[in-house]
Amino acid sequence: MPLSDLETKALDEHFLICSYVHGYTVSQGDAALFRQFNCAPPSHLCHLLRWYTHIHSFGRESASFPAAKKESLTLLINDKEVTIMVNNSMEAEGQGEAGQPPAPEEDIVTPHTVQASSNKGIDYDKLVDRFGSSRIDEALLERFERLTGHKPHRFLRRNIFFSHRDMHRILDAVESGKKFFLYTGRGPSSNAMHIGHLIAFIMTKWLQDVFDVPLVIQLTDDEKYLWQKDATKKDNSLEHYHSLARENAKDIIALDFDVNKTFIFSDVDFVGGAFYENVLKVQKHVTFNQVKGIFGFDESSSIGMIMFPAIQAAPSFSSSFPFIFGNKKDVPCLIPCGIDQDPYFRMTRDVAPKIGFQKPALLHSTFFPALHGASSKMSASDSTSSIYLTDTANQIKKKINKYAFSGGRDTVEEHRELGGDCEVDVSFMYLTFFLDDDEKLEEIRQQYSSGKMLTGELKAELIKVLQKMMAEFQERRKLVTDETVKQFMTPRSLKF
Repeated sequence: MPLSDLETKALDEHFLICSYVHGYTVSQGDAALFRQFNCAPPSHLCHLLRWYTHIHSFGRESASFPAAKKESLTLLINDKEVTIMVNNSMEAEGQGEAGQPPAPEEDIVTPHTVQASSNKGIDYDKLVDRFGSSRIDEALLERFERLTGHKPHRFLRRNIFFSHRDMHRILDAVESGKKFFLYTGRGPSSNAMHIGHLIAFIMTKWLQDVFDVPLVIQLTDDEKYLWQKDATKKDNSLEHYHSLARENAKDIIALDFDVNKTFIFSDVDFVGGAFYENVLKVQKHVTFNQVKGIFGFDESSSIGMIMFPAIQAAPSFSSSFPFIFGNKKDVPCLIPCGIDQDPYFRMTRDVAPKIGFQKPALLHSTFFPALHGASSKMSASDSTSSIYLTDTANQIKKKINKYAFSGGRDTVEEHRELGGDCEVDVSFMYLTFFLDDDEKLEEIRQQYSSGKMLTGELKAELIKVLQKMMAEFQERRKLVTDETVKQFMTPRSLKF
């Protein structure tokens, strides 16, 4: 039986905040629902259409989706409950009686878990479809250059920042002579940050410099405490995460942010006043069902975890910082972040008009791969997968040579004949992040792909780049004192 107009409208609202029928993970529920459509949903149901296009892209692979946990989906629209059958026992076209084949490994991208199904990394094209964002294209890059007078940053040129939400609206504001502000953040989980943590901050600094705008940086020490299961361990105390926030602030400051235009804050220290007022407004207009669908919360989730997303949403609104923006409630916000943080801001963008604020715009980055390979992002908790900002030149050399996943061949002869695979080689991936010279990068790609350059030679190129970058960073880091941190973290007016 075809879906009714009420049912499709309810589904459109559901897919505004959920990637799949049952939240984050694709299942036979999605396949069963997809089979209820005779054609694509109309364009005005944009969220439902996004989901439909994404599921359609799997083709015959959808027969291998894992079983759904529930056979129906109950939604609330206009104060009415709508129940839609998504029966995972419904047989897919072409599926034999011998049962379903093994579930395919699929990319997992949530704010707390990133795992690719391939050593080539996340399929970002599918992720754009799944999240409903927009690709950064040449037209947008040309507009960046025209408005700033600067060549786009290498992260933009190389699709490291590859997706956006409403970036054109930010550039419209710039074109009309209006200011916006930047917001990014860090969840302090380790004493020393690793080089993957730098990506959003490097991009943010470039944006601050070329647009001459203020910046707020949120340190979510509360989040890291709330997500730890065993609060009795010394290293899982609230005090521990609060101290990590201060140490991480020093690393961030060492990237040479302008103290006159940058405010850094710890949630533990800062939440209150006008900021907390906005937290409450968000909390009042987001239901438990919504956050459960977005973040996968269940009966075992603490109430602290459930309310935290509102705290990450609040810095998106200029009225959270009256000492910076005065009475202005309409200063647009741009958030550079990893795409795993997008669910927080899909929620924020949904609630913003309901509480009288503008939707924040976003720039999404790809993930910085672990040394072991692009199937997972670099983790501060695994020293063999990470290069820390405190590593010495010798430690960097040893880690790259010992742990960096290679796209080279088994023998020198085979490598000379067939060449290396830059798509899976971690050393080459890292050079795309940190080697600024486009011509030099292309030369390395061609030499390695053709077999003229061996894996050891490619790793030597990366080691040279990282050792230089880290030596310069560590010299700046030595100059950051507790007094410097206090200056950045004191609420005050900024110059812009």
